[in-house]
Amino acid sequence: MKYLVMIYGSQADYDAMNGKGSEGHPAWTEKDLQAMFEHMGSINNDLAESGELVDGQGLTAPKQAILVTRGPDGAAVVSDGPFGETKEVLAGYWVLDCAGDERVTEIAKRVHECPLPEGFPSSDIVIRRIQEEPQDK
Repeated sequence: MKYLVMIYGSQADYDAMNGKGSEGHPAWTEKDLQAMFEHMGSINNDLAESGELVDGQGLTAPKQAILVTRGPDGAAVVSDGPFGETKEVLAGYWVLDCAGDERVTEIAKRVHECPLPEGFPSSDIVIRRIQEEPQDK
């Protein structure tokens, strides 16, 4: 069964990880970043070894996003960031091929245990099952 495991973050999270802390988002140190990368790398290595990892990537900061919307005349309008009003956005994802809900939840809990600087808010993790094509009868 395939799943999309998503982790969310905000521009303030990205700024803090780049050493620019704000209220409720203390700046990360090099040691903090190294601990996070080691934790996530360990998870990715274990998932690759077990054959459950289909894909997984971290995403760039929301201020680097490109937005495509429909304009008043119905034509597509393309806008570059920053999008200051954005609260939380997808920060990274894994596509996993797991035995079932119990296993993917176990993996998400491990992701959630990522070390964070003191006082830094933890991110929510959302699991969605990937809809598969109906089987021909």
